[in-house]
Amino acid sequence: MRQRRTFPRLRRFRLLGSLLLVVAAGAAGTGAAGAAPARGTPAESAPAPAVRPLGDIVPAPASVRPGGGPYTLGTRTRIHVDDDAREARRVGAYLADVLRPSTGYALPVVDDDRGPGGIRLRLNGRETALGDEGYRLESGRRGVTITARKPAGLFHGVQTLRQQLPASVERDTRQPGPWKVAGGAITDTPRYAYRGAMLDVSRHFFTVPQVKRYIDQLALYKVNTLHLHLSDDQGWRLAIDSWPRLAVHGGSTQVGGGPGGYYTKAQYRDLVAYAASRHLEVVPEIDMPGHTNAALASYAELNCDGVAPPLYTGTEVGFSSLCVNKDVTYDFVDDVVRELAALTPGRYLHIGGDEAHSTSHEDYVAFMDRAQATVAKYGKTVIGWHQLTGAKPAKGALAQYWGLDRTSGAEKERVANAARNGTGLVLSPADRLYLDMKYDKSTPLGLSWAGYVDVRRSYDWDPGAYFPGVPASAVKGVEAPLWTETVVTSAHIDTMAFPRLLGAAELGWSPAATHDWETYKERLAGQGPRLEALGVGFYRSPQVPWRTE
Repeated sequence: MRQRRTFPRLRRFRLLGSLLLVVAAGAAGTGAAGAAPARGTPAESAPAPAVRPLGDIVPAPASVRPGGGPYTLGTRTRIHVDDDAREARRVGAYLADVLRPSTGYALPVVDDDRGPGGIRLRLNGRETALGDEGYRLESGRRGVTITARKPAGLFHGVQTLRQQLPASVERDTRQPGPWKVAGGAITDTPRYAYRGAMLDVSRHFFTVPQVKRYIDQLALYKVNTLHLHLSDDQGWRLAIDSWPRLAVHGGSTQVGGGPGGYYTKAQYRDLVAYAASRHLEVVPEIDMPGHTNAALASYAELNCDGVAPPLYTGTEVGFSSLCVNKDVTYDFVDDVVRELAALTPGRYLHIGGDEAHSTSHEDYVAFMDRAQATVAKYGKTVIGWHQLTGAKPAKGALAQYWGLDRTSGAEKERVANAARNGTGLVLSPADRLYLDMKYDKSTPLGLSWAGYVDVRRSYDWDPGAYFPGVPASAVKGVEAPLWTETVVTSAHIDTMAFPRLLGAAELGWSPAATHDWETYKERLAGQGPRLEALGVGFYRSPQVPWRTE
């Protein structure tokens, strides 16, 4: 899965893009509010429209009905929430924090729904059709109203409002405006409940501020899950009180021999809380029984021969394994899962399970049975890489598929059979959604063992049709992993994740009927100025007609 190479120097791409007169199309009830430029129009040549057409955002909304005049934010704009609606007030405060630096407006958040005009945030438990994450946005000359059944939906509606405003609204200094929101209505609900991104903090360690920055980027595109790969051969990244050397010794290095690092429990709680404030659930991963050299180096008793190996800073895989036949191994698993479960309010714990080449099949099955039982003991649901289907997935478990389109029929059929028998799937095919794959042969960062993954390839496939014969209900969502053998800085994250992450977000959120590369690339082109305003040094794919604002 993750074959290793030495990493090249960063070439940072600084891009200008543009907003384009295109509206999300294809869903029943979606109305067109603009058109793509004529074929052959030079990139970066058209100015942005005065008002972004309703629905010209990423991910594409389920239903768009343009109509009426635009609303213009001004010095008198207030953000209205229902009296005593604490969750709505939190979302309103978040929105005000986003908009104040660039607009220069006070944008007070007020606990009433009676004032004239402005932005209204409404929670209405009777709006059952909107589900847990859906919203309705209605805009006209008098104001903008966002309605949702749950706070997550209100938050996602706010991301849509952000994207309907000019990209310069994302800047942290005052901009000239005007700040117009096109008139009409958007009604929007997600296709999948699981819309994830994974960050490997084990190969290279990323600090709390760096991870928070990534969380903010994910939230803009309605991603709702952050999978943190917290342990591997090269580093253990979370303090565990009952096994303190895991972090102090096992976390002391990284690929290439740098200083590494780890999160204290307080820092991890802070990350989880920050993600929750952006309506993302953190899924922590402790990879086992393979990918465990950092743990084996920290505690000799976890090795079958009782001898601790040296710390590892390379990029090979498959050489390490916990000692399946030792009782202390299961004391270790119990302690780690217990402490991690207590720190993590979300539903899931990821137990890895991939590339356990140094563990026999019999031992692998026995270990995964006991590890899954331990996760259930502490009230969590198992996620494992798709090799879990070679054992006996626990009831309710999710298998995360990272194979290739060309993966052997036997392996895919095993995963499909597990799905038909009740195991849910999260799809992360490496030759589609691995953000650490090179875009093309000239890409300075990344790996290529899964092939080159350009922007179109990462977007132009259907999760619902990936496993023929598997019921649609078995696919729970998608996740875009970013492994970090060659990724060392936040600038590297920007280059490899963006713009491909936006395609993954749209695959997870938007209805299948909206899925079309030609219209997507035009909407994606309009995200260039927004990413630029946010300081995201993204990759300037020649497949996208990037625009200026």
